[in-house]
Amino acid sequence: MALKKIYLLFFLLTLSLGLKASSILIFMDEDQKNHLKAYGIAYWSIKQKADVSWLLNYRGGSFLIQYNKGIEDECKTRGVSYQVLADGKVTAILNEISDPEVNMEVVKLEKSPKIAVYSPKSKLPWDDAVTMVLTYAEIPYDVVYDDEVLKDKLSGYDWLHLHHEDFTGQYGRFWSAFRNATWYRDDVKNQEATAKRNGFNKVSEMKLAVAKRIKEFCAGGGFLFAMCSGTDSFDIALSAEGVDICESMFDGDSADPQAQAKLNFNKTFAFKDFRLDVNPNNYEFSDIDVTQTRLLNQTNDYFTLFDFSAKWDLVPTMLTQNHEKVIKGFMGQTTAFKKSLVKPSITVLGENKGAEEVRYLNGEIGKGQFTFYGGHDPEDYQHAVGDPPTDLNLHPNSPGYRLILNNVLFPAAKKKPQKT
Repeated sequence: MALKKIYLLFFLLTLSLGLKASSILIFMDEDQKNHLKAYGIAYWSIKQKADVSWLLNYRGGSFLIQYNKGIEDECKTRGVSYQVLADGKVTAILNEISDPEVNMEVVKLEKSPKIAVYSPKSKLPWDDAVTMVLTYAEIPYDVVYDDEVLKDKLSGYDWLHLHHEDFTGQYGRFWSAFRNATWYRDDVKNQEATAKRNGFNKVSEMKLAVAKRIKEFCAGGGFLFAMCSGTDSFDIALSAEGVDICESMFDGDSADPQAQAKLNFNKTFAFKDFRLDVNPNNYEFSDIDVTQTRLLNQTNDYFTLFDFSAKWDLVPTMLTQNHEKVIKGFMGQTTAFKKSLVKPSITVLGENKGAEEVRYLNGEIGKGQFTFYGGHDPEDYQHAVGDPPTDLNLHPNSPGYRLILNNVLFPAAKKKPQKT
C-alpha cells in the first residue's frame, strides 16, 4: 500500500511539473552549443504548427516554443541547447521584453517559408554558403535555375537565394584564368544551350530576362537574398537593359563603347553611380566591389552590426540578431560594397566604417524585401576556385552564418504595422 502511494505521488509530481513546463526556450547567446541547428529547430517547429516566437535581443535572439515532447526530443537529437520553462518564468520574460524602456520585442513566427535556391544543376568548382548552411540546419529547399525562373516557377516560393552567379552574361569573368578548364567550357556550353532553348540569341539576354523575373518576384512580395557576385552582377544587369556590356569572347561581338553613359540606375535594387570595369581580363564587374582596392587583410578585416530599435525597426532588428556584434570579414569575388555607391534608401545592417565598406544591407522593392551580403563563405577567409567546402560541424556557432539564417526565418515572421 505504501509503495502504491509513493508511485501515485511520483506520478502526480511528474504531471504537475509537466503542466508547469509550458515552453521551450532555445537561447541564442554564448551558452548555445549549436546556433545554426537551432534555426532548423525553429523552422521545423513552425512546420509542425507549434506556437513559435522570436525574442528579439533577448539572449542573442532566442526562440520561445510551446512545449511539445517531440520538439524537446528534436533538440536533443540535433544537439541544440534549450531550457524547459514553467508558465511563471515565461510570463516574467515576456513582461521584461514588453517594457517600453527595454530594446527587445516578441515576433510570432507563423509560416514555414518555402525556399528556393537559384543555382546551376551542373557541378562547378566552388560551393555556396547558403545551401551548405540550409543543409546543415536541416531546412529544406528546392533548386531552381533559368528554365524554372523563365517558366514563372518562382510564384510558388516565399524566399529566393541567388547562388554565386553572374547575371551580366560574362561567365563570372573567369575567361582570363580558366577559359581552357573543362568546367568553364562546360558551363559556357550549358548556358548557351539554355539560352537557345528559351529563345534567346545570347546568354546575356537570357540572364537579363531572368533578373527581371526575379525583380518581379521580389516586388510582388517575395524575399530575395544574395551573396558574393549574385549581388552586384544582378544590379549591373538591370542597369544595362538594352545595352551590350559583353566583349566578343563572351557573346561573339564587341561591347557598346558608350555603355557606361547608357546605364540606368533607376532600375537597380541597391547601387547607383557605379562604373563598369570594361577590361574583360579583370576578375571584376565594376567599382561597386572593393576587393581590388581595399587595404584590409585577415588580421583587421571585421565589420560591425548596427543596433536597431526592436520595437520600432523590426525588419533590421530581425536580420541582425546575433550573439556577437563584431563579425570577422571574409572575401569573395564581391567582398564588400563601396559605401558611396549604395543608394540612400538602403538600410545598412553591417559595415566597416573606417574602410567605408558596406558588408550587409537590406532594402524594399514594391511589396518585397531584399538583402545583399558581401563575401563568399563566412568561415573561409579567401575561398579559391576548387577549394573543399567548409565543414560546418567545425563552426556550429558561426556568427557570420547566423546572418544568413536570420534571413531564412524572416519571411516566417508576422509583421507588425510600422509605427509613425
